[in-house]
Parts: sequence; structure tokens; C-alpha cells
Amino acid sequence: MKFTFAADSKPLISADHLLVLAHQQDFGPRKQLQAKLSKLLNKPLAELAMRLGKEATIGLLGGSATSLTTKGKRITVGVLPSNISRHATPACAESVRKLTAAAGLRNGKNAVLLMLRDDAHSLASCNAVGRALPDFTLKSRTKSTGSLAIACARSNGKLLPANAVTKDLVQRAREAARFVDTPPTDLDPAAFATAAKKLLRAVPGVKITEIVGDALLKKKLGGIHAVGRCAKSAPRMLIATANANKSGKHIALVGKGVTYDTGGLHIKGRGAMETMKADMGGAAAVLGAFLALARHHKTSRVTLIMCLAENAIGPIAYKPDDVLTMHSGKTVEINNTDAEGRLLLADGCSYAARILGCDIVLDAATLTGAQGVATGNHFAAVVCNDQDIEQALVDAGRDSGDLCWPLPFAPEFYRSEYASPIADMRNSVKNRSNAQVSCAAEFVHWNLDGSKAKWGHVDLAYPAFRMNRGTGFGVALLFAAVKRLTKR
Repeated sequence: MKFTFAADSKPLISADHLLVLAHQQDFGPRKQLQAKLSKLLNKPLAELAMRLGKEATIGLLGGSATSLTTKGKRITVGVLPSNISRHATPACAESVRKLTAAAGLRNGKNAVLLMLRDDAHSLASCNAVGRALPDFTLKSRTKSTGSLAIACARSNGKLLPANAVTKDLVQRAREAARFVDTPPTDLDPAAFATAAKKLLRAVPGVKITEIVGDALLKKKLGGIHAVGRCAKSAPRMLIATANANKSGKHIALVGKGVTYDTGGLHIKGRGAMETMKADMGGAAAVLGAFLALARHHKTSRVTLIMCLAENAIGPIAYKPDDVLTMHSGKTVEINNTDAEGRLLLADGCSYAARILGCDIVLDAATLTGAQGVATGNHFAAVVCNDQDIEQALVDAGRDSGDLCWPLPFAPEFYRSEYASPIADMRNSVKNRSNAQVSCAAEFVHWNLDGSKAKWGHVDLAYPAFRMNRGTGFGVALLFAAVKRLTKR
């Protein structure tokens, strides 16, 4: 479905299917909403929208009602809940996503009118609409020929022009979702890197470097190399930098890009391996965020690091009991080949801090199943060694609709879980009931010992892949977080 952003009311009035999203309290006895809708649409459509809004059955995430208009077109009214919990986003992003997905927008001309309470809710609301309508498909039926025009209305009833940042972030999040949805044979490390380079080269001023295969060992990136060395497509690290001549804070975005995770020699069982094409959701998120930052954030140096590998099995697969030497110089005894993502991230983060001299390192990864237990489907888990980074991520989540929640950072409690008799650490914990998400993050952080980098970790395993579809989660979150951090 082709997305556009409406500059006037014409796409709304002419739509074959119009979705109007407004808050529950706006459908009360006062007729302010009806007056606003009459200006944006026309009087008959406004009256019908008000009637539908009052008829909708409202739950905690809102509700909707739909009807055919007199001209045979369709209008759906989604009613957003007026009572929002304090940890949710004020823009009701999940309600917007759910009601948009349920509206049945398909072929033909579609439009969504978002009645905003606050202009600042535009990004989260538009991003939620984009998330509701994933467009990757390999079904043999005729592809969708639909279009969707998005319009945001201010509290005064006038249209709010969509700015370039919002437009770009919606596009980048949808690109990230498409990458996650792509079958793993079609998106191996080489194909992912090729697609990423094509997008990166379209942005002026971006410098790209790629380290592939055995060249990783020459750069002391033993973790990335070990995980991917037996796959048909060689492991690699893709590095891109924007605003290279800028002084001030240098921020790295590091993404786990395991294009398929069999579990390695500790192979996953039936039912656990399916959907592991999504194990590159972190790399997709940092790519999208970097592309938007490279275009719209010219004041700070930003570097992208995509750590790409397929965790395959074969004669030269890395084995339990192997000892790897990481980029940090730390040695790791392998006791779980299915705890591979942290090996990639540890190398990528160490490289960012030690070789590139980044002041702040933010990593994103579909790292643990425990993230879903700890913070669920809607909140990513964050673990940070710096209070300002933690707060920036939480605030950025509320602004962007990509919600996240902090978990404990306490190396003194968690490093002992990785004790090894022959190496500096193992790669999997002794006690899987002891704060798994924080422990997994601590493995990455441990490999930053001795560097001066401030660090933030985003575990987005469940928010990045919901209902068997990629969501593009993390793109807007990381963009907004970097903007906050470079203002400090």
C-alpha cells in the first residue's frame, strides 16, 4: 500500500474508505469535534462520524464502528480511550495501531484522519498507522493496489502538515519491518548488507566500510566470525558514518543482525526455530534510525554498525567448549551456541568504543526470550550504565510510541553468572531465573570494560516481531533518543 501525507482535505473526502480516529471524550454532548470534522470533511460525513463514534463499544484500547455512506463508500470511526495509564504513550499509539489494523483498509483509495490532542503526538500516531499495515507479501494472489493518505488534525481543527522527519521515520520503520518479514534465504548476511548499502548510498555524505569473512579475524572480531563462519553467506560487519567532520558527541548505533538462528550446534527444537528470520530486528532498527539521522540530524557524528551473521550448523561451526577471543581481548568459553547474539553485539560495541572512539554506544537486539517475560509485547527492555541514557530512551519511547522500560544494571550481581574455569567468562548464565535480560545485557557491557563509552542496550525481541509480522519497532525510538542525547 502506497503511503502519502495529505496536505488538504481532498484525499479524505474522496477516499473509498475513510478512517477517523478521535478520543472518546470528543464524542460527548459538546459538539466541538463535529464542528472540526465539518470543516475537514463535510457536514453529512461529520454527522455520520459522530453517530458512529457514539455507537462504538469502547474497551481499554478503544473501539470502532463502521458504515457505508450514501455514495457507497465506507467510513470507520475509531474511538481512542480517554483514560491512559501513566506508562503508556499519551498518543495512544497502540490503540491507533489496533484500530487501524481492524478497520479493513485494503485496495482502492484509503485515508486516515488522526484527531490529535497535541501536535507532538503526530510522530507516534503516524508511526502506529504505518505499523498497522505491513506490506511485505509473497502470496500468489494479486498484490494490493491500494493507497493510504494520512492526515493529522490539530486541536483547533486545522490540518497539521506532516514534517519531513515524520514522513521519513514512517518510511524507515516500514522498511525495517519488510527486512524482518523477508525469508532468511532471501536475506542472508550478504543480501542484507547489499540492501543496506543501497539505502545508505542514497544519502549524501555517508561513508561506508564493510569487513567480511576472515577479515573479521584480522580486526579481532572473533565473536562475529565464530557465529557465522560456517554459513554459506560469510559473516560481516557493515559500518557507516554520517557527519564525520562534526565535533561533539559521537554516537554509535550497533545492531544484532542474525539473519537466521538455528541455535547452532545447540540446535533449536521444532516450534522454537520458526520465526528466527526475525533475529535481525535490531540491525533493521539501527539501519532505519541511522538513515533518518543522516538526513535530518546534521549536528552530531553518528555511526552505524550492523553485525551480520547466520547462526548455521556445519563442519566448521563453533562448538560448545570452544574458547573465543573477543574484540575486547576477553576470552569466552562457549557453553551455549544459541546465545550467539551477545557475541555479535559485544564485538560491535567494543569496536565502536575502542576503534571509533564513540562517546555513546546504543545497541539494539532481539536478544532474549526473557524480554517478553520481563516487559512484554509492547515495551522493549533497556539496560544502561548511565542514567541520562536510560532516561533519554524512556522519554523517547513515550514520544515515538516505541515504548521501553528500564531493567537493573548491576554488574556486581550478574557477572558471576558467567564464571568459567578456563576463560574470562562463559556466554550463557548458570541460573536462568536470575534476571536473564539484565544478565544478557551485562555480557555485552563487560566487553566495554576499560573504555570510556557510555552505553545503552535495547532488547526488543517481542516488540519487533508481533503476530508473526515485523513491526519496524526501534527506528523512531533510537532516532528520538539520539536527538535527546545530543541536546544534553
